[in-house]
Amino acid sequence: MKRYTKADVSEQELEDLVRRHAGLIEDGLVYVDHQKPAARGRLDVLMVDSGKSLVVAEIKVTQDDGMLFQGLDYYDYVSTHVESYARLYKAHGIDPTQQVRLFLVAPSFSQTLVNRCKWLDLPISLFTFNCLKFEGEADVVPIFTEQQTVAPPEIVEVAHLDDHLNYITDAAVRAKVTTLLDEIKNWKPGNISLDPIKYAISMKVNGRVFAYLYPRRQHYLIGTFDSDDEWKEYSIKGDDDLATVKPIMKAVMERRMK
Repeated sequence: MKRYTKADVSEQELEDLVRRHAGLIEDGLVYVDHQKPAARGRLDVLMVDSGKSLVVAEIKVTQDDGMLFQGLDYYDYVSTHVESYARLYKAHGIDPTQQVRLFLVAPSFSQTLVNRCKWLDLPISLFTFNCLKFEGEADVVPIFTEQQTVAPPEIVEVAHLDDHLNYITDAAVRAKVTTLLDEIKNWKPGNISLDPIKYAISMKVNGRVFAYLYPRRQHYLIGTFDSDDEWKEYSIKGDDDLATVKPIMKAVMERRMK
């Protein structure tokens, strides 16, 4: 194996390496143009990917948090004029209906920049680079490595009792469920709570679950435990169904009280 050393490059040299070795950044990536006038300056490199999306590349030879905002300015400009770019570079077959992508290329990225990227609702990719010079070779070889960004935390959905009740489209069934819930709260006043969760209404006595109510469009289900403490679900489509399940629910509630 040939011996090599790491080589320092200027921003202009890095830009040239990106232009000549676009395919090393991502398979199918092709150079289009560079230093094109755009909002607030000239964008570094413009490329097109294998899906015919335009790619705006902002490059730096030092860690620089400001490159994100600079890249976003160029991204905004190119996205706004994507049809014009498609006509200008017709030979590249750019598809103006595809969303423009933003690449940031630098030797490293701060955690601050990475954290900011996860909140951006656009296709952004971060690439670190190293430039190697092999013994006996004149050319510098760039090595690009994609750095994964962290996905933003999922938004916690807060369920509401009315949402579950309104899911029932049959007004008569909805009224009966409302009456049932009021009745259940009075089985042990002050000890029973009805807590809406994502797909059901949880029924607890002293903080312990004894049943769930699952709303459906024109009926509902009651999930609870039988005498052997095995979970069962009952479809409630009429008064007779409910009359069968109520004693079972009450028995589980009493066991949970002990």
